[in-house]
Amino acid sequence: MKAGAQTAAPLPGRHLRAAGGRVSVRVRPRTLAVGVVLVVAALATGVVSIRFGDPHVPFRTAFDVFTGRADTASGFIVVHLALPRVAAAWLAGAALGASGAIFQSLTRNPLGSPEVIGFNSGAAAGAILAIIYLPSWQYGIGVVAVASGLLTAAAVYLLAWRRGMRGYRLILVGIATTAILQAVNTYLLARADLLVAKDANIWQYGSLNAKTWSEVGSVAVALAALLPVLAVLSRRLDLLEMGDETAAALGVPAERSRLAFVALGTVLAAVAVGIAGPVAFVALAAPQLARRLTRGTGPHLAPAAAMGALLLVAADFVAQHAIPSTNLPVGLATGALGGAYLCWLLAHEWRSGRMRG
Repeated sequence: MKAGAQTAAPLPGRHLRAAGGRVSVRVRPRTLAVGVVLVVAALATGVVSIRFGDPHVPFRTAFDVFTGRADTASGFIVVHLALPRVAAAWLAGAALGASGAIFQSLTRNPLGSPEVIGFNSGAAAGAILAIIYLPSWQYGIGVVAVASGLLTAAAVYLLAWRRGMRGYRLILVGIATTAILQAVNTYLLARADLLVAKDANIWQYGSLNAKTWSEVGSVAVALAALLPVLAVLSRRLDLLEMGDETAAALGVPAERSRLAFVALGTVLAAVAVGIAGPVAFVALAAPQLARRLTRGTGPHLAPAAAMGALLLVAADFVAQHAIPSTNLPVGLATGALGGAYLCWLLAHEWRSGRMRG
């Protein structure tokens, strides 16, 4: 160990080992219990959303659909209209929650979410370009959103890099980049055809309307490829939170690992933006709420992903029913709920004295 390096504190939880000890997973009972409860809550909220969707589907009818005893019309409503919307909310919310946990851990700041750092706006700029100029390309929005999100991440990372990466520089450069990209998005909408601009403007607030199994399948494949990689590298994220010197002393290349996590977090956020639009506050609030429930240190990637899925499917339910006969974009609901959460968080921090120190 290098002289002056900090001594790493033992990580809490139990280690489960497999494959002759070559693979190990650290599990905290409370974190596991919270994750299971959040997953069950997200599934239950999705079922309720289908039950009270438009048109309403009684629980008995939905059960008949999955047992093959329902009529064709009910089957079409549940399988091709209601389920893709709920599945899109689960997957996009999970991606945003995991992405937010990565960036908040890397920056060691609760404001370090992809929407604040500018990656969501970069993905949204690409998606708006695809809506305007590639309307006939089936996977255009998702592919271009991921590509533009990565380009934005590379630009922000390079602009914020000064002999290493620091969280506050990443956030400040990201805020400036977000402002610039939002101006670009507004300009693109102003230049577009009126009908196309209307569709793109609705999408820009985040929408889960008219999702198809094709779109859901693309996101599922992306998450199936990304989440195992994230699970394998998650211990490095724990060590990076302890500081670069500690991580280096334990054999973790800090800068290279940080770059890998930035890429993973950006792709996760861009995948979510590609199917649901730049939904606000989910990536910001989900990791914080999950951390408060688990009462532990570290990024808590799995609980944050489960919390993101629960928040987005619940917000979509609120967006469908808050105003009778009006289907609001889900981003408006997450914005309202997220704003209330931020007010509570600021008041809590002020009462605790942390904002006055």
